[in-house]
Amino acid sequence: MTPAKPLPKPTAETLPFWQAAAQGKLFFQRCTTCARAQFPPANHCPACGNRALQWQESAANGSIHSHTTVHRAPTAAFKDDVPYVIALIDLDEGFRMMMNWRGSDPASVRIGDRVRVVFEANASPWPLPQAVPVPAQ
Repeated sequence: MTPAKPLPKPTAETLPFWQAAAQGKLFFQRCTTCARAQFPPANHCPACGNRALQWQESAANGSIHSHTTVHRAPTAAFKDDVPYVIALIDLDEGFRMMMNWRGSDPASVRIGDRVRVVFEANASPWPLPQAVPVPAQ
């Protein structure tokens, strides 16, 4: 039997993000003083220290900043997934997230490729953000 993958464990700071994810929405925080977009959620702005942060909905579009292809599973829970791509995604609103890339061929991933964030169900009530390729126009 394959062990279970780790699941999200929301905290007081991250709960609004996970609640939005459960509705298929990507939320991030923006500082009300310096307007910096930030992720992951925190209780203050790392740029100016302000504690007045607003949650905003992202359009969930971005581009690949960097990526790596995992060929050796870190634990037995991920054995059936290799090879898979983990990517840093620059969202259009100005923040960066790490997530899995869900495309057809890991070798086809390129820095700068446009992606859309979707949410993938798992064994918890908190779906995980995943990047899917946006077809070239």
